[in-house]
Amino acid sequence: MNFIIKNIRWAMLASGVLTATMLYGLFAPQEAMESMFGVSFHGTLETLIIRSWSSLVGLIGIILIYGAFREKSRVFCISIAALSKAIFITLILVYGQGFLKSAAPAIIIDGLLILLALLYIMAIRIKPSAT
Repeated sequence: MNFIIKNIRWAMLASGVLTATMLYGLFAPQEAMESMFGVSFHGTLETLIIRSWSSLVGLIGIILIYGAFREKSRVFCISIAALSKAIFITLILVYGQGFLKSAAPAIIIDGLLILLALLYIMAIRIKPSAT
């Protein structure tokens, strides 16, 4: 567990950078949708929704990066990110099985971060003086 406590910042930083790359959907919503889900869309409403979604996902990445450098905020930041990622995975599994193949890399990476977040939170609860 000490290994997780000592190295969580690097996992948060890497995951944060990867997650923050979704900000490109603000500027290229069609490309973001195609790369993430393998589908295209047409219409103003869809463009607005994808841009909004991309900004929210990107902000989660920025929160992870912030938490990687601010130890006092780390539990809050990783908890918010893990919850967001768990919601995304759940929505794909429940409503978007048709997108599993194209979204698999994101699901796997997000699942790993959720697992690390749970292990980290357990580790600091068991050994609070370690942080």
